[in-house]
Order: sequence, then C-alpha cells, then structure tokens
Amino acid sequence: MRRRLVSFDETAKQYWSVRQAQDSGDMERRWLFEAEPTVMKILSMLGLPAGETTVLTTSDWGGLDINLDPVQRGIGMLADMEDWATHLAPDSPSLLADQMHPWVWDAARTLWESAHYRAAVHAAATSINAHLQNKLSRRDLSDAKLIQEALSDKAPEPSKPRLRIPGDQSDPGVQTRQRGALQLGQGAYFALRNPAAHEMGELSEQEALEQLATFSIVARFIDQCQVVTAA
Repeated sequence: MRRRLVSFDETAKQYWSVRQAQDSGDMERRWLFEAEPTVMKILSMLGLPAGETTVLTTSDWGGLDINLDPVQRGIGMLADMEDWATHLAPDSPSLLADQMHPWVWDAARTLWESAHYRAAVHAAATSINAHLQNKLSRRDLSDAKLIQEALSDKAPEPSKPRLRIPGDQSDPGVQTRQRGALQLGQGAYFALRNPAAHEMGELSEQEALEQLATFSIVARFIDQCQVVTAA
C-alpha cells in the first residue's frame, strides 16, 4: 500500500512538471485517474475521514487539481505502522522460557535455539518422564501410563508408589488438585507429546512455547509431590 501511495505522489509531481513545461501530461493524467480508486481505498482503510481523502478534481480550465496532503499522511502512517504495533500496543505479559521448570527448559533449550520447536517439546516431555521414573524408581512404565499410576488416588502397592500433592489428603482442595494434576499430565502426553513424537511438520514458535509452558506446569506438580510407598 505504501508503494502505491508513493507512486501516486511521484506521478502527481511529474504531472505538474510536464504541465509547467507546456506539455499535455495526458499519460500522467490517465495513470492518476486509473490509480485514484485504489488510493482512495487505501486512505479509507487507514481511517482518514472521507472529507479529507479527495485527491483529484477537475479544474474549470480542464486541468487537474491534486490534493496530495492525504496521500502524504497515508505514506507516513504506513511507514510508521510497524513501530505502532511494537511501541504503541497495550502492555501484555511475556512468558520467559528460561524461567520454566528446569526439567523442561534444560532439555528443550538446545533444540529451541536451532528452531527445532517440535523436537524441543518432545525433549521436554522425555525429560519429565525420566525424572518421574527416577523419582518413583520405576522403569516398567512411561509417559501417560506412568503418570496415570503415579498420580492415581489408589493406595500405594508394592513396587507401585504414588505421588501425592502436599497437604492434608482429606482436604477437598488437595483432592481436587490431585485429580487435576493427573488429568493435566495425561492430557499433556496424549495431546502434546504424542503428536510431537509421531507427526511431521514444524510447530510455530508460539505454539511450541505454549506447549512447553504446559509441560512446565506438569513438571512442577511432579517435582512438588511427595512419594508415598506401601507400608
């Protein structure tokens, strides 16, 4: 859009130049009339009031009266538009990847820095699984199945320790968090880890960051949980 406005501005100045040289300027005049509808549409999209966007009128003597003020304002607006998006947008929170749980970011960082976002998500999920296996001293299960057994509300069994959210286990709030941690963990592995491992195509940076953040929450739950073993 900026190129179209700049071209219109330059052609208008060229028209004035050839008119002053006693040339007809017919070629420039024709191009200006052809370009005017698009120029008007651009100015309208930029939000300039309709009364301020008239650029071409025919004078009494058959020449053109050209108002370049709105065109030049439009050029300036388009030139600065990227800065507006960066500097004039409302403040919003930012998510710092290096503040995620270390099980997640330490595993994902190298792949992230080389823009292998799907692989970074998979590495984070694999890291959590390894830490959970170590915490429970189990190698017979992994991923969603391991989380299902680890966070189950069933009593621990021999060779099947459980994880418990800290707090009074009879408290409804603690019980709710226990169920939520289980469902979140399973959901993360089913919905995020499995596609990261088996599907093709790269994730966008934003999608991958959101997925890492989900795994970071899972990691914090697991890290904070207490291991309960059978008596």
